[in-house]
Amino acid sequence: MSATENTEHLEEEMNSEVESTHGTEETAHKEESPVTQILNDLGDHEEFSFGPLHADILPVILYDEGQFHFYGSRSSMEASGDYIMEHHHIVRATDHKSPDMNLSITNMVAFQWMAMILLVILFFTVSKKAKKSGDKAPSGIHNFFESIIVFVRDDIVQPNIAGNASVRLLPYFLALFMFILVLNLIGLLPGGHTATGTIGVTAALAITAFLVINYTAIRESGIGAWFHHLLGGAPWWLAPLMIPIEIASMFIKPFSLTIRLFANMVAGHTVLFSLMGLLFVFQSFFVAPAIVGFATFINLLELLVAFLQAYIFTMLTAIFVGLAIGEHSHDHEHAH
Repeated sequence: MSATENTEHLEEEMNSEVESTHGTEETAHKEESPVTQILNDLGDHEEFSFGPLHADILPVILYDEGQFHFYGSRSSMEASGDYIMEHHHIVRATDHKSPDMNLSITNMVAFQWMAMILLVILFFTVSKKAKKSGDKAPSGIHNFFESIIVFVRDDIVQPNIAGNASVRLLPYFLALFMFILVLNLIGLLPGGHTATGTIGVTAALAITAFLVINYTAIRESGIGAWFHHLLGGAPWWLAPLMIPIEIASMFIKPFSLTIRLFANMVAGHTVLFSLMGLLFVFQSFFVAPAIVGFATFINLLELLVAFLQAYIFTMLTAIFVGLAIGEHSHDHEHAH
């Protein structure tokens, strides 16, 4: 056998090994357990899914190698031959590496849009009913939303934020409370997805709260009082110690908001998945009643948590705003 034939024979063997390995990976991927399939379906991905509905309608936006790449859907992206899906992630077709930045509209983003559209429709409907009813007592959905508005105003915003800031910030806190609540409730629907169970969503809400807290403090007390607050009321010669502590405190607050909402929403769903997963472990009808009973109880508890977490996130944000205004105003008065 010549050297050329030997080389060709080795190449054929290597290609066959690669194809065999690839086939094994595809087989392993197809033979995922039911629990793994459920987790993949309920996770964040580039396909819209709600229960049995799976629709490849979400646009894919990638920034890679110095330019943007736009595709109408995941299937059109794969048809282009530039990128493929590998283990539920987008990678380059050439070197199987992830793009520099993935800005795609994912399933969780779609659920946030659903919540925003639903809230706009509801508030627009309530606004029309309020204008028509005039001085009459509210009823139906008008009465329900007015109760929520009064609750947020009288029990969350005004007790914690003094002055005109409470009036200016009321729309923000009302939108914050309702947005988190609707996202939590959608996640409790069969086949629904809890967007607040992803760290990116809770981090974005916390960053917004961080900006509101500091912007309100600067507006109410001035930039000078805001910088003076970094001393924490201590003498100026303690500045090297106090300033890092105060700066760390400013970022710890939104971080705690992020982790608290994310962890609480994930915890309940994890318990539900664990209970339902026991059905596949035991594979017996005898344990089904007990598992379903516990799962129903946890689901009802999750309903309480959905309202409670929306309240806690909104309340803590209002407390942080009130503390920032109060401390900065106090420093401002001493400065004068």
